[in-house]
Amino acid sequence: MMQLEDYFEFLTPEDIRIKGTRVGIEHILYEYIYLNQTPEAIAQKFHTVTMAQVYATILYYLENQKTVGKYVGDWLEYCLKAEAEYDRNPSPFVLKMRQLREQKINRNNSIEFINDCTYRASISKTKTRLIQKTGFNYQR
Repeated sequence: MMQLEDYFEFLTPEDIRIKGTRVGIEHILYEYIYLNQTPEAIAQKFHTVTMAQVYATILYYLENQKTVGKYVGDWLEYCLKAEAEYDRNPSPFVLKMRQLREQKINRNNSIEFINDCTYRASISKTKTRLIQKTGFNYQR
C-alpha cells in the first residue's frame, strides 16, 4: 500500500516536490491555504499534477500542519525578501524596460497634450468664425 510520503520527493528540508513533477508542495499549498482554491482548480492550474497528488499534498499538510506550515511560511518569507531585493537592485534588462516604458508614457502624454491643444485651437477658430459671421459673442 502506498504511503502518503510516497507522493513526494524530499530533495532538501527546504525543497519538497511532488514526485514526477517539478512542482513544489508550497505552490499547491499556497493556492489552497492563501488563495482558497479548490483541489479541482489547483489541478487545472498545474497541468503536470494529478488530482490524487493535489489531495495527497493537502492531506500531508493537514497531517503535519506545524512543520509544513513552517515550511510554507519560510518559503513565503524567502519570496518576499527576494522580491524586495530584486526591486532594490533590478537587472540591466529590467532597468532598460522601465526606461522604455517611461519614454512611452511621456510620449503618450505629449500626444494627448498636442491633441488637446489642437482640439482647443479648432474650437477657438470655430468661435472666431461664428463671431465674425454673426457678430454674436457668447462668453461662458
